[in-house]
Amino acid sequence: MKHESINKKLSFRKTLIGGTLSINDLRDIEFKGEELSPQERLALKNFDRHRIFVLNNQKNEKEFHVAYTKLQVLANLSPYDEFLKEEYFI
Repeated sequence: MKHESINKKLSFRKTLIGGTLSINDLRDIEFKGEELSPQERLALKNFDRHRIFVLNNQKNEKEFHVAYTKLQVLANLSPYDEFLKEEYFI
């Protein structure tokens, strides 16, 4: 399966720096037309719902930009399976 080879390549490169696949890695895989596993799709869905919930609950523009930046960092650096935790089910 082609997705597995991309997944392994990304995993191997990220493993060298102590990381795992992130939400943004999954988006890249999906954008390339590769299939995601059900858990990977669920993680993306949970992250997107969480992102919308967090951004919609900001009181002003400054808080919005701070929250937006934090969410960008989470999407880029957090392992995607973080978003499979119950706290991200909205």
